[in-house]
Amino acid sequence: MLLELKNIYKDYMSGKIVVPVLKDVNVSVDEGEYVAIMGPSGSGKTTRMNIIGCLDRPTKGEFFLEGESIIDYSEDRLSDLRLNTLGFVFQSFNLLSQMTALDNVALPLSYAGIPVKKRRQIAYAALKRVGLEERVSFKPTQLSGGQQQRVAIARALVNNPKIILADEPTGALDSRSGVQVMELFKRLNEEGVTIIMITHDANIANHAKRVLHIFDGEIQEDVERKRKEAMKNDEALSKEVENEKDDGEKEE
Repeated sequence: MLLELKNIYKDYMSGKIVVPVLKDVNVSVDEGEYVAIMGPSGSGKTTRMNIIGCLDRPTKGEFFLEGESIIDYSEDRLSDLRLNTLGFVFQSFNLLSQMTALDNVALPLSYAGIPVKKRRQIAYAALKRVGLEERVSFKPTQLSGGQQQRVAIARALVNNPKIILADEPTGALDSRSGVQVMELFKRLNEEGVTIIMITHDANIANHAKRVLHIFDGEIQEDVERKRKEAMKNDEALSKEVENEKDDGEKEE
């Protein structure tokens, strides 16, 4: 188990009134999974993403990462997790406008104390991985929205994180650029990258292998999707059995 949330609650205070946002959330994610969290605005999906990303702490509950409880980690240890274990992709890209694509991608490596020459080599490799090796010297204003998001994805990958957290990664893109970003996520997941994505768009969520719906702070599995996947697996198994049977009859 790569990540597990157990009985997570999150409350905020509005004056003297307690406002519950997450209610008894239980979720587990295995290494190599591609999970989408889907829900309308105000449902609690971003709060949950912030907790998974160690940007916020739950009011109550347990959080395990690679089998170790991190619920009582100090801010310094959480900062180390954000730097070395988690990669973030945001709707608004969050690129520094005066820096080139290469320098934007290399920035997390500077925080990790990697020497300049080495981090530029690693950043170039990350940009090549997302198909932007010919745009390394371009600044964000010289790139399309889709290209900027790919730079942001390269930056998220540069420290080889265990998990990529993507918050509405296509929200600021046109449909064509959005499809390209989703194709990139699919390829990265096939390479073994664990992806947890937040979206309100069902079409985007359907690119993931597992979809969780969040309503009023509570999680629901996508039961219909799981049923269809089970049917598809059963059909594939039946076809495989039939093929083996046919092969056996031919040998006789």
